[in-house]
Amino acid sequence: MTNHAIKTIEENYKMTAFGVTFEDFNDWAGNAAKTAAKKAEITENGKLAELLALADGQEYQINYVLGGKGWRGFGVMGEFDAEGAVVLDFLAGDYIVVPGTGADKDRLADEITGKVFGGLLQEITDYKYVGPGNFTFVKAAENGDYYGEMWLRAQKAEG
Repeated sequence: MTNHAIKTIEENYKMTAFGVTFEDFNDWAGNAAKTAAKKAEITENGKLAELLALADGQEYQINYVLGGKGWRGFGVMGEFDAEGAVVLDFLAGDYIVVPGTGADKDRLADEITGKVFGGLLQEITDYKYVGPGNFTFVKAAENGDYYGEMWLRAQKAEG
């Protein structure tokens, strides 16, 4: 069974999100704490719910590079005017798509991300991740568990 697929997005697109900048990309514990605090803040103050209502209701966890620094946020597909949110540009092209399933909706996106950056990307030799960002979504599956995917912009490897 394959652990990824290659899918093509034909047109550039935008995502709108609330997030945090990482001063030190390798500070895993600190960055996880900052990300969790931002998610709690935008959930409690209703800003995430407002953004989801403007779009199709699907939430995305987004990793991006802004101003040369790592950034992680939570948002939606599309461009929307929401106070405090940023609009991110994603490019058309080929994407590595990595699926995952699990029983815990709140952990699945991080589990898929861990699988991808914990070694799976190195196993994919026909495409390479080029960014500038990636995103993960999670939704309910028919069996009561959850299904998610991580999408990473990629280029066919030379050779």
